Amino acid sequence: MAQLELDQEGSLKEDLRFYFMNPCDKYRARRQIPWKLFLQVLKIVMVTTQLVLFGLSNQLVVSFKEETTLAFKHLFIKSYAGADEDDYSRTVYTQKELTDSIFFAIDQYRRLRNVSLGTLAYDSHEKHKGVKICKQHFRRGSVHPSNDTFYIDPTVETECLHIEQELLAKKPLGDIAVINSSFFSFEFYRLIKVDISFKLKGIDLQTIRVRELPDCYLFHNKIIFNNQAHSGKIKIFFVSDATIQDCKDWHIAGSTQKNTHYILVFDGFVILTCLTSLILCTRSIVLAVRLQKRFVRFFLERRKRRVCSSDRLQFINGWYVLVIISDLMTIIGSVMKMEIKAKNLSSYDVCSLLLGTSTLLVWVGVIRYLGYFQKYNVLILTMQASLPKVLRFCCCAGMIYLGYMFCGWIVLGPYHEKFEDLNTVAECLFSLVNGDDMFATFAQVQQKSPLVWLFSRLYLYSFISLFIYMILSLFIALITDSYETIKKYQQHGFPATDLHEFLQGSDAAAGGENAAEKADRAISLFCCCARPCGDDEMLLRN
Repeated sequence: MAQLELDQEGSLKEDLRFYFMNPCDKYRARRQIPWKLFLQVLKIVMVTTQLVLFGLSNQLVVSFKEETTLAFKHLFIKSYAGADEDDYSRTVYTQKELTDSIFFAIDQYRRLRNVSLGTLAYDSHEKHKGVKICKQHFRRGSVHPSNDTFYIDPTVETECLHIEQELLAKKPLGDIAVINSSFFSFEFYRLIKVDISFKLKGIDLQTIRVRELPDCYLFHNKIIFNNQAHSGKIKIFFVSDATIQDCKDWHIAGSTQKNTHYILVFDGFVILTCLTSLILCTRSIVLAVRLQKRFVRFFLERRKRRVCSSDRLQFINGWYVLVIISDLMTIIGSVMKMEIKAKNLSSYDVCSLLLGTSTLLVWVGVIRYLGYFQKYNVLILTMQASLPKVLRFCCCAGMIYLGYMFCGWIVLGPYHEKFEDLNTVAECLFSLVNGDDMFATFAQVQQKSPLVWLFSRLYLYSFISLFIYMILSLFIALITDSYETIKKYQQHGFPATDLHEFLQGSDAAAGGENAAEKADRAISLFCCCARPCGDDEMLLRN
């Protein structure tokens, strides 16, 4: 019975020692080929290549949408200057400018074939072709600023007028305006906004140059004349929402379609590689959980105590979890990319998010293999040691940051463009913490109110002094302290846990190398050949 227990203990120790070995040690111990290592290297190359190819294709899509939107603004917004004013395209200040801008957009839509330089046309499949004009206004009201009296019914009503494309082609625009004169007679003190919406179609032919199939687009355009402020300034916004549709009855001479097939085959290999990696990493985690249960049960039965949570967590390899998440995102993103390439899907943003994040995780996973060397492992260990303290510190500093953010928004908002809304205030304060754009922030405070101007100086000086000279310095000190602790551990040894003592006891009983000697064995990652201990010492840590 005692011999059986010794055999079970020896088997458990041997399995534990093998589990915490790096891929090269596993190869020398049991001639187990590090398939996961080779697969991860291959996956890095394939995923990065796939991302670059998709990025180049997506770049053409983005440039076509941006340039077409800019062309729309020049076509349908009267006197467009070529650059937006803040977040809107143009402003009008007189009644004549407003009506002229509305009729100009309608007339440009009517003469589209004669004025446009692009591959644009009307939507032939639209049920009601033409221009839709809607105006929002208060139901009733009267305003008399001269004697400070007004009456407003705040109920918002919407009236719409649809001008058919056939009507635009047959009648002059002046006749259409006369027929609908009651609609175009605006009571500006009641008017909230006017919307002009219409649909156009276009084809992106520039993709042919890179041997890809062209995309067919449907543009949902809307021109918004915003009078919500009732300040005498009406802002004109242009919104264009482009959706990719299937091109019908197309034919391209040459090898463009063949090139698309090659890319689809490559995406299939990426999916197969990631699926294999996913299966191998999931299998490793399952085996690690089983080994953890064996170790916990052994300690509970033989040592009569429970294993601490830190020892249990050492069995769960966080890098494998990272790889699994990356593989899942790559597989989903690759499937979406294939559908986009086949013109069955148009979710470029979602696909970019999945492929970009998965590539980020893949490259972050490379740190795992660099971490086998002691000098490279310092970054990982320092981040692990400092993370709890940094999070607690950020919670305290965040309370002060939020206080400054709300205070700056309510006090300086009317006098400084960087404090107009909470999101802008947060970005402005964060840039100040990093020492960016300080003089401009001080100089742009309007001096209309001496009290607010004086408060802005006290506010900005106190924030910069507190966060840069104190909070940021303490933040760096926390990370430096963790770094010094890790360096000390690497020189004098890490604190022993139940798991480490269990494995060290195994080596002492066997009369062989102890765990510290095994941890100091340096191994070349590329040739897996043992060499004498040197500067690049490897750590046999999970």
